[in-house]
Amino acid sequence: MMIESVIVAVIGALCGVAGTTVYTRNRNEATKNKAEQLLAKANEKASQVVLKAKDEALQLENERRREMKKIENRLVDREANLDKKLDELDKRAEKLRAQEDEVEELKNDIRDLRTKQQEKLEKIAKLTKKDAAEKLLEMTERDIKDDLLGLVSKLQKDAMDDAEERAQTVILTAMERMSSEVTAERTVTAIKLTDDEMKGRIIGKEGRNIQALQRATGVDILVDDTPGMIVLSSFDPVRRQVARISLEMLMKDGRIHPGRIEEVVAKAEKQIEKEVKQAGEDAAREVGVTGIPREMLQLLGELKFRTSYGQNVLMHSTEMANIAGTIAEEIGANVRTVKIATLLHDVGKAVTHKVEGKHHHIGAELARKYGMKDDIVHAIEAHHDDIEATTPEALVVRVADALSAARPGARNISAENFSERMKDLENIATSFKGIDKAYAISAGREVRVIVRPESVDDLSALKLARDIANKVEATMQYPGTIKVNVIRETRATEYAK
Repeated sequence: MMIESVIVAVIGALCGVAGTTVYTRNRNEATKNKAEQLLAKANEKASQVVLKAKDEALQLENERRREMKKIENRLVDREANLDKKLDELDKRAEKLRAQEDEVEELKNDIRDLRTKQQEKLEKIAKLTKKDAAEKLLEMTERDIKDDLLGLVSKLQKDAMDDAEERAQTVILTAMERMSSEVTAERTVTAIKLTDDEMKGRIIGKEGRNIQALQRATGVDILVDDTPGMIVLSSFDPVRRQVARISLEMLMKDGRIHPGRIEEVVAKAEKQIEKEVKQAGEDAAREVGVTGIPREMLQLLGELKFRTSYGQNVLMHSTEMANIAGTIAEEIGANVRTVKIATLLHDVGKAVTHKVEGKHHHIGAELARKYGMKDDIVHAIEAHHDDIEATTPEALVVRVADALSAARPGARNISAENFSERMKDLENIATSFKGIDKAYAISAGREVRVIVRPESVDDLSALKLARDIANKVEATMQYPGTIKVNVIRETRATEYAK
């Protein structure tokens, strides 16, 4: 019974496998048929697409060929037109050559006729053409010689009269337009005191405040000469200005002692530096010129506190620039070059105490150093007679300098000599080693020398005073006596933290 069951199970399994195999085979055949149908449809569509693409490509090719044919036809037509025009140009050139030949033949015929006529005229007149021309000139010269001489003489005289009159007009016009007041430069400045108590505070205990102020500014301060006034005396106007501002600040603040004095003097010096810069810019703006280097404007501003024979150098320079600009405009010179050169012509005087040489040579070197044009440099250097002026602008600068400086009362020679003597006195003192500062005060009757304590000891200070006095006696001329005052001060500074 059990064997039968197994046999039945085996037979059932075999039947299942056989059925599954038959089903799978039928399914694969159906799938294969369906795939073949889809492939056939795809091939048919692909063939249709290819045929359509071929048709479109053929149409495009036909259109391109038609376009190329049109272009080819146009080129053929243009070539034919060009050939036709070239033929016409060749024919026209042939005609022109023929006409030129005819013209040349006519010219030759005319020359032959002119030569024959000239030969006949020479035979009749018994003169050649050259002889006839010379004879005609001689006759003409003889007839009009006297008239020509009179005309030339008249023209020369008129030119000289007109030139002199025009030159006078130009110079007088410039002088009239730029006529300015002449101010006398002084070597003292007076400051009004608020009360006698302030006078005592400025002097300080045992005179220490006034000594510190004189030492810091290099100005001689006179307290007792004029009631209610303090007089500042110095040949250097820059120092007087610094001292004046310092005193005004001290009196306004009320705190007056050596430490405060040094602080205020430093502030006053910075204020003067700003004023110098502003003065240079204002002068250039007043004259109406731009583009001057900043360094040259700084030096120009320093001329505000400089004098030449009693004449303020900055006022002299601006006055010159305006005079020279007027003259340059009248005679046709370069107005800008003339104005800049005249404004800066004395700029070398701002550094003559530092650089050796004449101020016009120094000014020219400074202008050249800061990149100014050659015509401006030449005009600055040639405004005195030791350099020849080779340009109209340089001559105008020289003329304007003479006009500005030669006016009555414009210069005071004695004041300039005094100033030069003060500078020489200070230069002698600073020529020794170990000198920090040197000031000529009391109208040149005293030179105050401040030495560096680390370089000069007490004994050396005594010897230094004697050496300076000996050199002054040997090199300078002066009335009376000159006191040499050597000051050595040692300071010890420390900070509590």
